[in-house]
Amino acid sequence: MLRIHFAGMLTAIITSALAVPAQAQQPAPPPFATTKVTDNVYIFRYGNHQSMFIVTPAGVIATDPISERRPAKPYIDAIQAVTKAPIKYVIYSHSHFDHIAGGKPFKDLGATFVAHANAKARIAALKPDDVVIPDQVVGGKRNITLGGTTLELNYVGKNHSDSTLVMRLPKEKIIFTVDWIPLNGVQFRGMADNYLPDMEQGLKKVIAMDWERMIPGHPGPGGRLGNKDDARTALSYLQDLSAAVKEAASQGKCYADAMRDIKLPKYESFGNYAANLPMNIERYCDYYNRGI
Repeated sequence: MLRIHFAGMLTAIITSALAVPAQAQQPAPPPFATTKVTDNVYIFRYGNHQSMFIVTPAGVIATDPISERRPAKPYIDAIQAVTKAPIKYVIYSHSHFDHIAGGKPFKDLGATFVAHANAKARIAALKPDDVVIPDQVVGGKRNITLGGTTLELNYVGKNHSDSTLVMRLPKEKIIFTVDWIPLNGVQFRGMADNYLPDMEQGLKKVIAMDWERMIPGHPGPGGRLGNKDDARTALSYLQDLSAAVKEAASQGKCYADAMRDIKLPKYESFGNYAANLPMNIERYCDYYNRGI
C-alpha cells in the first residue's frame, strides 16, 4: 500500500511539474481593448490609459493618441475595425506627454490635430520629438461638427495643467476629460502641474454642465464610467483636504507634521489613499506655506 501511495504521489508531482510550462506558454491578454459606449462613441484602452473616439458617416474624431510612448498602431487598428471612414481629427485632452505622444501615424493618415492654445505653446516650447504640434487651437470654447455629430471643446480654466479641455457630446450626454476627476481615487501623487484653488472652480463648472456619463483618461474601478457624483466627490475631497492643510499650516505644521498627521477617513477606502494622500498634503502645504 505504501508503494502504491508513493507512486501516486510521484505521478501527481510529475503531472503538476509538466503543467507549469504549459500554463506559462498561454498567451497573455492584449494590453488594449475597445468598448462600445453608444452607437457612435467608443473607448480605446491601452494599458492604464484611455481615449474616446467618435464615429460618424463623414469620418472619425479621435482623442489622445494613447501614449506612455506606446505605438499608435493598435489604436488606429481598433478604429479601423469599427469603421473604414477616415480619421479626420485628433483632439488633445491637455499638454502632458503621457497622453498625447506618438500621434504621427494619425497625422500620416491626414488627421487635423486640435488642442488648447496653451497646449500648443507648451509643445512648441519643449519640442518633444514624438508629439505632433497641433494644427488648430481652442481658446475658451469651440464646436466641432462632423457627420451630424457635434463635439464641444470647453476650457474651464486651470486645473490639471493650464490646457485641459472638457469634451462634451451634447446629444449623448457624455464628457471626456483627463487626469483631474478621478473615480474612487485621490489625486495623483504630488499633483504636479495642478493649479490651486482653480481646480475647485473648474469642477463646479463641469458639475453645472449637462451630462450623465464621463469617460476618464484612466479606467475607473471595474472599468466603469464616471458620473456627476464622482465629480462632486472629487470636489469635496479637494475642499476637505484644503481646509485640513490650511489649518495645519496656520499652526506651523507644514510639511512633515501635516503629512504625518492629517487623515481624511471619508476617503480611506480609495485604492490610492495611503500612497498618495501624504503627497497631496505636501502639494497643499506648498500652496498655503509658499503661495505656489
